[in-house]
Amino acid sequence: MALSHNVIGMINFIATLLSIPIIGAGIWLTTLPDNSCVKILQWPVVIIGILILVVGIAGFVGGFWRIPWLLLFYLVVMLVLIILLGCMVVFIYMVTLKGAGHLAPSRSYLEYRLDDYSGWLRRRVQVSYKWDQIRACLSTTSMCPELNQSYHFAQDFFNARITPLQSGCCKPPTQCGFTFVNPTYWISPINTAADMDCLLWNNEQTQLCYGCDSCKAGLLANIKSEWRRVDIILLITLIALICVYLVGCCAFRNAKTEDLFRKYKQGYT
Repeated sequence: MALSHNVIGMINFIATLLSIPIIGAGIWLTTLPDNSCVKILQWPVVIIGILILVVGIAGFVGGFWRIPWLLLFYLVVMLVLIILLGCMVVFIYMVTLKGAGHLAPSRSYLEYRLDDYSGWLRRRVQVSYKWDQIRACLSTTSMCPELNQSYHFAQDFFNARITPLQSGCCKPPTQCGFTFVNPTYWISPINTAADMDCLLWNNEQTQLCYGCDSCKAGLLANIKSEWRRVDIILLITLIALICVYLVGCCAFRNAKTEDLFRKYKQGYT
């Protein structure tokens, strides 16, 4: 009986450790400029990680100190958390399934279109008051000024591998036909009718293309890439949690069987 409870305690301790990559993934998202401005996924990830940590500790205590109700609490609540984590993994995969960059003529970087992304993600940036907050947040970051420090000549910039967010927010769309002065200052557009974003471009450094659909698309492209990395971490952790949970259920059942057998031998049945 003691051995089975010790096994349950160790298994629950492993479940506690598995909360660390989940919490770490959420914290990593909070450090990224785009996700810190959008604030969609990071806190749900952190919260579910903390809940798994707390429940894992409860199961660990219940296993080593042989507290049956605490073990039952662990088994029930951990099952719910595993289901929630599984739903989160599937949800992230589904909303990041669509969307890809497009090659611009004579450019190494990609450009992005808002319509390419899932409806759920688009709604996060198309509502005016939400985008105004995101836009104000993005304009305070150093992502665009960094381009001016790194690229002084047009060809160097055209051959650069810039981020989707920089491609969408810090410069006008290539099809507008602007002339390069520096990465965030462009003049003399040739075809302003090619895209509504051509008319929205502003050389004021606090404006640039932050109001453009290309900026919204670039933001979603960044988010898609980062969320996909987080989704891989969550998927691996989910698989490990399921394995640990199943082993814990087997150990708990064996412990109950041993307990019944011991009582039978002592004449209590």
